[in-house]
Amino acid sequence: MGDRAAALFDVDGTLVDSTYLHTVTWWEALRQYGHEVPAHRVHRAVGLGTGPLLDHLLGEGRDRSDDDAMDAAHQALYTALWPALRPLPGARELVRACADRGWTVVLATSASAREVARLREVLDVDDAIAHHLDADSVEAAKPAPDLVHRSLEAAGAPPERAVLVGDTAWDVDAAAKAGVPCVAVTTGGWARTELHEAGAAAVYRNAADLLESLDASLLSDPFPQPA
Repeated sequence: MGDRAAALFDVDGTLVDSTYLHTVTWWEALRQYGHEVPAHRVHRAVGLGTGPLLDHLLGEGRDRSDDDAMDAAHQALYTALWPALRPLPGARELVRACADRGWTVVLATSASAREVARLREVLDVDDAIAHHLDADSVEAAKPAPDLVHRSLEAAGAPPERAVLVGDTAWDVDAAAKAGVPCVAVTTGGWARTELHEAGAAAVYRNAADLLESLDASLLSDPFPQPA
């Protein structure tokens, strides 16, 4: 690892308003293959990689023969909704503010490489992003720590010089397993108390709220001077 500091950002629900689009399209994809899963349960699985998501909703001992077909159905349904994707309040400004302060900004998401290309178009902050890691970059997606580990490697930063910004307990869990603190936002639909209980170091309403409090947050200074 080098001497850099990394600001790792989840994307879905953290920077882009996509959580509920994923919820309804996964709900419909599951229904098409005979699985009636309540939408509130689907919502709580958003943020997991495809395999862990299906394990969480359908059980690890299930018949997996339809997994690829359900994933493809979700992708097709979700892609049709791409024109509706929008950045969340303050998302662009937060990413740029972190880059301006000297953080090496990395997008660390369980989305596929194809999805990430679209999400980056929506965010339109490529000038501030140093690297991006997606589900296709690792063997195990969140809540496994692989994505966080690979993001640190890409940034050249050690865990103690990194912060992950996410919106679910899965983000908090993945960061903790990699030894990285997680700052959470509630725009993915998880309550402030739930994120605190999962182990988030701090919780903000959204990216704009975090940006407003940046000087008092874990993202205030990537290179703090010893006291």
